[in-house]
Amino acid sequence: MAGNSSRKGAIRASKKGATTGTGGKNKKRLEGKGPTPKAEDRPYHAAAKRKKAVAKKADGKEVRTARAPRGDRPRGEIVAGRNAVLEALREAVPATELLVARSIDVDDRVAESLKLALHLGLPIREAHRAEVEGISPNSQGIILAIKPFQYSSFEEILQRAKYPALIVALDGVTDPRNLGAIIRSAAAFGAAGVIMTERRAASMTASAWKSSAGAAARLPIAQVTNLARTIDAAKKEGLFVVGLDGESEDVISSMKVATEAIMIVVGSEGKGLARLTREKCDLVISIPISATTESLNASVATAIALFWVDQARRKG
Repeated sequence: MAGNSSRKGAIRASKKGATTGTGGKNKKRLEGKGPTPKAEDRPYHAAAKRKKAVAKKADGKEVRTARAPRGDRPRGEIVAGRNAVLEALREAVPATELLVARSIDVDDRVAESLKLALHLGLPIREAHRAEVEGISPNSQGIILAIKPFQYSSFEEILQRAKYPALIVALDGVTDPRNLGAIIRSAAAFGAAGVIMTERRAASMTASAWKSSAGAAARLPIAQVTNLARTIDAAKKEGLFVVGLDGESEDVISSMKVATEAIMIVVGSEGKGLARLTREKCDLVISIPISATTESLNASVATAIALFWVDQARRKG
């Protein structure tokens, strides 16, 4: 039949390919319009509104943030949490970057942290909240990465010391806040530097830096592998080594060498001076306290001893 033959021809034609259509004529309609903009770049998206709020709250300055690659966690020590990060930035703790979650609610602490980071010229990076919480679950959406502390050496401290030299050595002080407070007192009373051991002792963390109130930036701080050998080296350089120990029968008022070149050695918070360290000291003194008080905090005892030495030198 004629009708059937025409239908077969139409079927065959459709299998070979359509001879008519609009695909070629309307090619421009099928062309892509480029990648979808990021959420924060779309004016009416919630992410864009948050970004705008951050920029507005940071004292009118634009907060330039870089996208943090997945899995790119900060190196070294981190400070996490809104209060902790803000305190560290207020104390100008040396840092490498500020990491902020894109979904963070901008309160006064976050706004001030961003403002301080901008003032300090600190890079600010954005990351997914899951990435930030993966680094620290209690971050509250904000993390500060701290620079590794640059320690000095015992030899450099000796070269810096002016006669009569005054050096503070720590024998196992483990609380970073005590370490920072001791550094602060050492700087206040003219010590040439602070020496501590590498093992079983506090190091220069963000907490220690904050407790030093910036003194850690001005005073050389050294780590040594063996305090006993360092004490021997100090003696060879003419320093008189004085240990602080609450159990000593010799009180600080009996110390007659305050005007000489000295090294004051402070014991740990609980055990005090190690046996070998105590034996190496030329003199071990205590600070008289009320019988109702068990002992003094290591940083407080150090501050009293340094004050005593300073007063003796002023009179001398």
